[in-house]
Amino acid sequence: MIEEGKTVRMGLIGLGSMGRHHARVIREVEGMELVAVADPYGDKHGVAGGLPVLGDVEGLIAEGIDAAMVAVPTYLHEEVALALAEAGVHTMVEKPIAATVESGRRVEQAFTQAGLLGCVGYVERCNPALLEMRRRIADGELGEVYQITTSRQGPFPARIADVGVVKDLATHDIDLTAWIARSPYATVAAQVTHRSGREHEDMVLATGRLENGIIVSHTVNWLSPRKVRETVATGEKGAFVADTLHGDLTFVANGDVRSEWERAATFRGVSEGDSIRYAIARREPLRVEQENFRDALRGREADVVSMAEGVHTLEVVEAVLASAAAGSTQTL
Repeated sequence: MIEEGKTVRMGLIGLGSMGRHHARVIREVEGMELVAVADPYGDKHGVAGGLPVLGDVEGLIAEGIDAAMVAVPTYLHEEVALALAEAGVHTMVEKPIAATVESGRRVEQAFTQAGLLGCVGYVERCNPALLEMRRRIADGELGEVYQITTSRQGPFPARIADVGVVKDLATHDIDLTAWIARSPYATVAAQVTHRSGREHEDMVLATGRLENGIIVSHTVNWLSPRKVRETVATGEKGAFVADTLHGDLTFVANGDVRSEWERAATFRGVSEGDSIRYAIARREPLRVEQENFRDALRGREADVVSMAEGVHTLEVVEAVLASAAAGSTQTL
């Protein structure tokens, strides 16, 4: 790990649509210094500043970095991450951990065997609305949780070329759902469709059950003119609704309490109770993610996404695609 108080010498590989934001945030985080950047295709967004744009991961390693942020296309994650592990460089890899489960497992094993910090960049875990939702659920404010649903829809992002909507977007929802519920997936079933003329799917509907019994569903596409980012957790005391576009969290209480249900001869459902929108601090999630990485590098307790969690999410992602292809429920 990095000695407390020592500035973390950071390297960044991949200067595209995500890399440019990581470059800015790393420069803003106290205790981090961006000392090297690399991208074989150059610096089209002009984020390198006075740093030379190196051509590959070997050039990045040669700069004597302590840790690296990997923001290259998904199909390159394994190659770049394994080179960093071999060089003894702590690493955060942008989601998903790799292109396939087997590839992800090799990456995880390399960092574990080297005794290095390896984590995955699932930035939604740093969204203020989801952080608050998870905390309140853990405190029992929802009672028993019955269901978690997500909706992630919007126009097609020009940045995507190598994966479909499941590995690009639904991977966020799978990760955050298991994280909020504190339980891995047990089963999943899905349907996908191809409407944009690309080889990869652009819409998915997926349902599943977690090991702790919570049922889940995900509606994800990049063919909607209306941008939606919503996560809803429903339980015995009501529902939490997180608007992750704006960082808002709302609680809608059940108007009926469970003791009344049990006395009723016939259960007729619940009624809408009071609604509360919480005032929460809205810090930039990407900055929180890098601060967590810094703290973990210094040996502090920090909520980073382990590579093992990244592999499980990828297992669910592949099960979603397998279910859609086979027309059957997949067991994890």
